Amino acid sequence: MKTDLTLIGEEAYRAAKELLAIAKPAEGQLFVVGCSTSEVGGAGIGTYSSPELAEVVFGGIYQATQEAGVYLAAQCCEHLNRALILEQEAAEKYGYEPVNVVPQPKAGGSFATAAYKAFEQPVAVEHIRANVGMDIGDTLIGMHLKDVAVPVRIRTAQIGDAHVVCARTRPKFIGGQRAVYDEMQL
Repeated sequence: MKTDLTLIGEEAYRAAKELLAIAKPAEGQLFVVGCSTSEVGGAGIGTYSSPELAEVVFGGIYQATQEAGVYLAAQCCEHLNRALILEQEAAEKYGYEPVNVVPQPKAGGSFATAAYKAFEQPVAVEHIRANVGMDIGDTLIGMHLKDVAVPVRIRTAQIGDAHVVCARTRPKFIGGQRAVYDEMQL
């Protein structure tokens, strides 16, 4: 399993690096990740939570976000209403009010639990508006992205056995037929 865990960690890092290279978030922006370790391990979502898988997936993604200078937000599972775990500094920067909960593998999910353990000053918040997102195992992160999400195709289509879907966001287009748009924000 050690080789498999190493490979999964490498896939997670590679997927995050690919997304960050394409989406080009600014330093200090938010990158939301929802991850079903059950799906990564080849089981149905919510049926086989794995702290070991969570640690390697989280580790790969966290390394990529640290290198890019963006904040990572880990989405909890439905049992915590898809709350998010992030650094207190990020919550303060964006004005997100912390709530009192500590994720566990079967109540919040193994990925969010790994984030809570790894972050320097973790807090839970109920909602964010992220600039970039990665959904590992069809965990439905859309509620935590800014209004206009744009699909991003990356070469790493799976992490372990889990399907990976990525998105970046862009400002809304307003103004109609005579409007002129900034091509850099498309």
